[in-house]
Formats: sequence, structure tokens, C-alpha cells
Amino acid sequence: MGSDPTKLERPPQAVDEHTSKAGLRTVATFEAIKGFFALVLTVILVSVRHHVEDIAEEILYHLHIAFDHKLAQAVLHGAADLSDMRVWTVLALALSYAAVRFTEAWGLWHCRVWAEWFALLSGSLYLPIEIEKVFEHRNWLTVGVLAVNLAIMLYMLEIRIRESRTSRKLA
Repeated sequence: MGSDPTKLERPPQAVDEHTSKAGLRTVATFEAIKGFFALVLTVILVSVRHHVEDIAEEILYHLHIAFDHKLAQAVLHGAADLSDMRVWTVLALALSYAAVRFTEAWGLWHCRVWAEWFALLSGSLYLPIEIEKVFEHRNWLTVGVLAVNLAIMLYMLEIRIRESRTSRKLA
């Protein structure tokens, strides 16, 4: 509310009416898929929690990895240490992660500005970890995850910069 009563200030926009719905919905679908897989993996973990050691041994056997191998020992040790408390902690974290992904997906699907900001922020939080993973284990999966997240972040950044410029021109 400036000194000029003839100049009306526009309130912040809650719905992004300028950005491609197809682009936002593509990202929304990707985020929803990540949430869905978190739920599926959680259900699997909870349902097999009492058989994790047997499953780990079976997988190592089918992969022809000797039980005295360093990797096999790490897998077997991890499976043995998987207590009920750890399973429930993983469950709580996975459910929280899925809820965040589904919330972001809903917001992007409905072209909400807050979801664009949220996608930019959440993507940037994972970026240092993903870069570290690429340097530790450079393979198609780590590079692919980094590339997809970086593409989503840059897309959201471009949307927000464009909208900021457009709103300044209109003001």
C-alpha cells in the first residue's frame, strides 16, 4: 500500500496460470512415483522384517557371492542388526518421505506456486548428497538420479524466475 491510491498492488498468485501444465504434471507424476515406491519398499520391509537374514543369505547365494566375502559379511551383518526398532524407524521415515512426495505431487499437479518453490527447495537439499554419490560410485544410476533431479531443479528455477520477471513488468 504505497502512497499512490490509484496504483493497486497485486496479491501474490497462488496458482501458476502461465507455466505449462504438461511440464508441471510430468514432474508431479515423477514425484508421486517416488512416493509410491517408498511405500512399496516400506510394505516389503515390514512384511519380511522377521526373515531379513534368511532373505539376505538367499540373495547372496543366488548371486554366487561367498559368505566370507567382505560384501557378503556387510550384508549379513546389516540384516542381523535390523531390529524391530530400526524397522519402525525406517517405516516412519519412509512414510514421511512418501507424504512429502505426494504433497509436492498434488501441488504441482494443481499448478500451485508453493509446490514449485517446494520442488526447488527439496531438490536442492538432495543435490550435495547426489553429487557425493556420483564421486563415490560413478555409474549410470547415480549419474541418472543427479541428472533428473538437476533438470527438475533447473526447470522449477526457470519457472520462478520467469514468473518473477512477469509480475514485476505488470506492477
